[in-house]
Amino acid sequence: MNKIPLKEARPVFPLKRDPANKIRWRDNAVAYIFLGPALLILSVFLVIPSIMAVYYAFTDYYLLTPDLRKFVGFDNFIKLFKDPIFLKSLSNTLKFVVIVIPLQIGAALGLALLLNKKRKANTFFKVAYFSPVVMSLVVISVLWLYLLNPNEGMMNNVLTHFGLSPQPFLTSPKQAIFTIVVVSAWQGAGFQMLIFLAGLQNIPGDVYEAAQLDGMNKWQRFIYITLPLLKPTSVFIFITTLISAFKLLVQPMVMTQGGPVNSTMTVVYYIYQTGFTDRMVGYASSIALLFGTIIGLVTLAQRKLVKEDEAE
Repeated sequence: MNKIPLKEARPVFPLKRDPANKIRWRDNAVAYIFLGPALLILSVFLVIPSIMAVYYAFTDYYLLTPDLRKFVGFDNFIKLFKDPIFLKSLSNTLKFVVIVIPLQIGAALGLALLLNKKRKANTFFKVAYFSPVVMSLVVISVLWLYLLNPNEGMMNNVLTHFGLSPQPFLTSPKQAIFTIVVVSAWQGAGFQMLIFLAGLQNIPGDVYEAAQLDGMNKWQRFIYITLPLLKPTSVFIFITTLISAFKLLVQPMVMTQGGPVNSTMTVVYYIYQTGFTDRMVGYASSIALLFGTIIGLVTLAQRKLVKEDEAE
């Protein structure tokens, strides 16, 4: 019997490519092309500087003599806990965070409740309350610096008009930090107000109508309906406000230069002053590393508490 050649026995089929794989590869390529510039900028301005800061934190790097830097271990961190200015700046930062968060969130919630009612001038007031958020912090700080001037400032002129004595808002070690708290809360409350307003408008009106039929007054409806239903919004606002409060820099830099007597010196401002004014990059990096660790631990604790609360 004649054998059929192998080439004739096996039919040859053309190799087909999966069109889905081709489309998927093309979509991934386009995505990486668009993400490339953002990833490059993120690496150059965030990832690489963070790694360098961790390394410099264990050196005595002085900006004017970079070639003479040497590894000093934990000497910078030991010096930190003996540095009275750092301890004062840490105390001021924590004081600012503790005071500004309830003040700013409370003001934002109050404004949102006022704007949640239908009025003709609501659009105007939304723009008016939100406008400080989009303004430069430097501009706002300079504006308040003139308003709070002890001699010719409008605030002291108003107090004098009503027979009150002028106040050293920014020149008193006892009043300066509280003045910056008020200015910061005024500047940032508009952003939280819009988020609270969005949360309020998502609450169904039927819930309030049913509660009103059950005999609840306005205060009871606020406590037992509004606040519980605003909990997810409140958690988000609390986290963003906390992060923003820890980064306080511009207001004390422009309005008080950290004074008087370091009463408004914050940790971030001290890092800037140590690294760029005193040019002690290694010491400034150790401050930044320790402060970043503290913020990270606070954030982790906060997330854990929020998850436990949601689980219950």
